[in-house]
Amino acid sequence: MNGWIGVDLDGTLARDDEGLLDGEIGSPIPAMVKRVRKWHGAGIEVRIVTARAGTMTDREKRTLQAWLLENIGFIPRITNSKDYQMKELWDDRAVQVIPNTGRRSDGKL
Repeated sequence: MNGWIGVDLDGTLARDDEGLLDGEIGSPIPAMVKRVRKWHGAGIEVRIVTARAGTMTDREKRTLQAWLLENIGFIPRITNSKDYQMKELWDDRAVQVIPNTGRRSDGKL
């Protein structure tokens, strides 16, 4: 697979329901951690796609990098944007749309 897979942080890779203070990162979600490690082990580039990336201080970036290293075993690129090389985006808020139609892929309106 050429390109890269984007993985959202809050609510996808890390829990987002633990009463966290602003800037804190929740506990890892085991199923996503396993999936990300599998992709990485297969040589697929994984990037963390998070809104946090647009406003992170250096300290917050180091905190996130330490969390990633501790919980998934490597530090992927961290971004808040996608590009034409992105093949998939795993996100708890995304709604998949059938290309060029504007229709949801799950059949809902």
